[in-house]
Amino acid sequence: MAVNPPTPTPTPTPVPVAGTDGGFVVELAGLGVAYLDRSGVAHPAVTDLDLVIAPGETVAMVGESGSGKTTTANAVLGLLPANGRITAGTIRIGGADVTRAGERTLRALRGPVVGLIPQDPMVGLNPTMRVGGQVAEAARRRGVDRRLLSAAVVEALERAGLDEPVLRARQYPHQLSGGMRQRVLIAIALAGRPRLIVADEPTSALDVTVQRRILDHLARLVSETRTALLIITHDLGVAADRADHVVVLRDGRVVERGEPATVLLAPCDPYTRRLIGAAPAPSGAGQVVPRFTEVRTAPEILRLDGVTKDFTLPRTRGGARTFRALEDVSLTVRRGQTLGLVGESGSGKTTALRIAMRLEAPTTGRVLLDGTDITEAGWSALRPLRRRFQLVHQNPFSSLDPRFTVAESIAEPLVSFRVGTRASRQARVSELLDQVALPRDFRDRRPTELSGGQRQRVAIARALALAPELVFLDEPVSALDVSVQDQILRLLSQLQQDLGVSYFFISHDLAVVARLAHHVAVLRAGRVVEQGPAADVFAAPAQDHTRELLGAIPGQRFAAALAAPRPEETE
Repeated sequence: MAVNPPTPTPTPTPVPVAGTDGGFVVELAGLGVAYLDRSGVAHPAVTDLDLVIAPGETVAMVGESGSGKTTTANAVLGLLPANGRITAGTIRIGGADVTRAGERTLRALRGPVVGLIPQDPMVGLNPTMRVGGQVAEAARRRGVDRRLLSAAVVEALERAGLDEPVLRARQYPHQLSGGMRQRVLIAIALAGRPRLIVADEPTSALDVTVQRRILDHLARLVSETRTALLIITHDLGVAADRADHVVVLRDGRVVERGEPATVLLAPCDPYTRRLIGAAPAPSGAGQVVPRFTEVRTAPEILRLDGVTKDFTLPRTRGGARTFRALEDVSLTVRRGQTLGLVGESGSGKTTALRIAMRLEAPTTGRVLLDGTDITEAGWSALRPLRRRFQLVHQNPFSSLDPRFTVAESIAEPLVSFRVGTRASRQARVSELLDQVALPRDFRDRRPTELSGGQRQRVAIARALALAPELVFLDEPVSALDVSVQDQILRLLSQLQQDLGVSYFFISHDLAVVARLAHHVAVLRAGRVVEQGPAADVFAAPAQDHTRELLGAIPGQRFAAALAAPRPEETE
């Protein structure tokens, strides 16, 4: 729920305090970064940026997609793409000027001096290597004896919050949930014990309780070892709760900086105020306020009835084992309404979605679509049914073929199901672009030419091409900054109102779920521990686990401060 910030009072920009040794781990002075286009013209991405981070200090850099956050982080790490150029200023790490250092120098810094926690776990992990081998590689770089590597790997995985670290070390990335893969990336960064950790959206794929544990651990690491931490994030709650200083970027320039209480409670810049207003947030009382307080009973379109799912795990010393991902799960999606499915990473949310879409077969139980049992349906029977439900992925880039234009991507389901003529398909593409509020001249662009929010709009348009009755939404806004997230949630809500489409909505962000869901189901360790109308679940949760999820939402104390009466209001 968006919160209107108080009227700002101009305050001086605070200067970060150096460590006890008087030095900084990171010093950026007048940094400028540009990207060259195919004709060699430089387009500025970062301009005149000054930033210092002291030992033991946490700095959060926030801003919309394209504001220069990740470009700044990549410049510090020496990981700018081939067309990236440092055009001005200097970068100093640990007192050494690395502005134009060679690859050999920079490679020696990565791991033991500077560690990276990237945003996308599937890009950051090698799919052909077991998890343990990838963590061991980071530990080996800091000189850990080969005989102690196994213990170091288990320790790093455990410190990153992974259960059964011995088992996880033997698994491949694709065998883990998105949140588990993110924790593996954190373990890799921790294994190097660096002086600086650059965390690029480190918890965007994590549920709130795991997010809190990870951030608590990073905070302890910063405090105990005086490691410096640069957090790149679109989550203002994380910035508010975890940072010593907040830096707000817009179009590559710093528009505001200071302590969280100053920047987020009394922002001076209109851009900062707009970011705060767009963020889904708890109310001043520290509670999530759902959009729908009254829900009418409607016919069901989808039901999971007593679904159980078992998986066989990789062999360990104890032999092969079976893992129960879901146990006796029953869920219902009603026509024209949204079921929000929430729970910790590894709780079974994605498994439930895959079974509902019949991409996985349940071990026991049934899947009913509009009252028809499709549990045992084969490909030929499912094929026509798939026109009735579609999926919007978490990552908008991975769901679109980079070779296709926007028009080709949107029309692909129509072509696949041989719906309409060439002319009618093109007309449908134009109609869908209008529905998702994209200009029609975007039809000839490719995914690489679009922002994250624009790509997600294309993915939604593609999912709606066949006029489905049900759309599965798998973390559709977790990779987006708060202003784009707000736009997409408004769009989904309007589409549901206009088209009567039903949503099966998976998210770890309860504040986001509250904006869209009529009903909420909470999963824990594969079991539904609570479900009901969103207003009931959020206002008066019956289970301790639900209360824990609600209590772990970041930024609550700042939301409470924003909503609290100011002195002039109580006079």
